[in-house]
Amino acid sequence: MTWSEYAWVAIEPIYQSIIAMPFITELQDGTLPIEKFQFYMAQDSGYLEHFGRALALIGARAHDTDDVLAFLRFGEGAIVVEKALHESYFNDFGVAEHGMLEPACHHYVHYLKSTAALAPVEVAMAAVLPCFWIYKKVGDYIYAHQHAGDNPYQRWIDTYAGEDFAISVRQAIAICDRVAAATTDSVRERMTEAFITASRLEYRFWDSAYRLVRWQSVG
Repeated sequence: MTWSEYAWVAIEPIYQSIIAMPFITELQDGTLPIEKFQFYMAQDSGYLEHFGRALALIGARAHDTDDVLAFLRFGEGAIVVEKALHESYFNDFGVAEHGMLEPACHHYVHYLKSTAALAPVEVAMAAVLPCFWIYKKVGDYIYAHQHAGDNPYQRWIDTYAGEDFAISVRQAIAICDRVAAATTDSVRERMTEAFITASRLEYRFWDSAYRLVRWQSVG
């Protein structure tokens, strides 16, 4: 069993919880309230900016030249997608700016950036993998189970169910399997822990969008 096969088994219950959550089921059938998708889009825009920086940092720390190039391209792709959000989805759904990072997004991006900077690079690679892999799996699931008819979120669904994204996902998985096979048992365990933690944060990201979770006012 490869590291990625083992890691996916570890997060299968999280994935099943994600595809059953109201945000996903309502997105799938096109009934998700617009204000929840607007919240999600704004937070996703902020997330992608920081995610791109984490990927670039991993690229700078990678040992293999091919991995350096791959993660720099991943980082570039995340920034390009973030810019596309402003030019398309933001206009389509009436979102002005991404604004401040709310709690779930703030927690997630700072976990990824601190891991990218301070953990062994293999662990950092595992920490960013759920954003590739879970998004692809969720996109494929929604695409396969969506109902017939006009869905206002169809373009978003098509983006994550598309082949261009699938190529990056397969490459990220292959890199993690290769570095996992070459490292120690201790680092592999930390890779799995990071993969599980980031998968939990994926769930929280969508859940917070559905519940419109913002910072509480104090003072």
